Amino acid sequence: MARPIKHGQKWRIRWIDEKGERRSAVYDTRPLAMRAQRAREHEVDEVKQGLRAPAPPDMKFTDLEDYWIKHRVPQKRSGQNDISIIKKHLHPAFRNRRLRDLGVHAVDALVATLATKHRKTVANVLTLLISMLNAAVELGWLLKAPRIRKPKVKTADADFRYLRTKEQLALFLGAARSEGDHIHALYATAIHTGLRAGELAALRWDDVDFSRRIITVSKSFDGPTKSGVVRHVPLVDALLPTLAAWKLRGPGVRLFTSERGTMLGKSARPFQEVLHRVLKGAGIAEVERNGKMVRAITFHGLRHTFASHWVMAGGDIFKLQRILGHQSVAMTMRYAHLAPDAFAGDLARFGPAQGTGPGVVIELPRRTG
Repeated sequence: MARPIKHGQKWRIRWIDEKGERRSAVYDTRPLAMRAQRAREHEVDEVKQGLRAPAPPDMKFTDLEDYWIKHRVPQKRSGQNDISIIKKHLHPAFRNRRLRDLGVHAVDALVATLATKHRKTVANVLTLLISMLNAAVELGWLLKAPRIRKPKVKTADADFRYLRTKEQLALFLGAARSEGDHIHALYATAIHTGLRAGELAALRWDDVDFSRRIITVSKSFDGPTKSGVVRHVPLVDALLPTLAAWKLRGPGVRLFTSERGTMLGKSARPFQEVLHRVLKGAGIAEVERNGKMVRAITFHGLRHTFASHWVMAGGDIFKLQRILGHQSVAMTMRYAHLAPDAFAGDLARFGPAQGTGPGVVIELPRRTG
């Protein structure tokens, strides 16, 4: 067996792999180098005897990054999110490390850098890392992906922001009208259909059937809808006059466009700064969230507003699932507690009230001193 040799302040090992090619590696201490030498030579013997699969090529994480961005990102609707996560979190953590060296310790070190991030952010980063490492296995660049535990994140969080009362709705739409009929029509459509911003931007008059009172939703900003499924949304009474009047004034192909007549982009003013002005004009105050004061809603909050008022008005939760385009009813169930009779059938589930008569609640004086 060959022995490690001194290499500066470290120790180098050399061996010949199963293909007959010379290989080398450097370690911090002689004992580590000795163990690695024995392990490498033992692996080569097992491969030659057919007891072990050949070692994968020495690919680095940067090679995997390049492959993912070139081949996988273009296939994904969330491709830009992948690029952002890679640049912000994965590349700084792994850089030029070999894929075979990305074990539990390396992943734990990554998670430690995300300690101050929201659990969902951590889950998103680890989900992408798992997918990328599984791709490396498929490519033969890695024998086995390390086991990675993601933090549990609720499928649907009931702590969402929406316009809670009919009075708020009226104030909001009244303030929207002061920004122009196009803003009023856009916001009214968002509130009464639950469409996402991208779906509203891609909506065409051909998608609106006034006779059947149906809106067909098939596209978003950059392609299909989030779920990739075409769905049909009812054109409700509250929205019908607004859309009918807007059609008379909007002869273009799309319902809502920029001032130049182009398709609204993700950062278009109606989705951000105009919304902020409308909230302020409606007198809808900021709310506290995670210790900070934030605006009462984002544009996506109009989608939550539609769903919440649908349920509060007694609408069917399974119809709502189809209208919103949720693949799982678990996402839609976040609104279920808003149903007016949500617990009406449960009040007597343990039998009638016990005792001889109705109870009386009295306020006891507080003890002082």
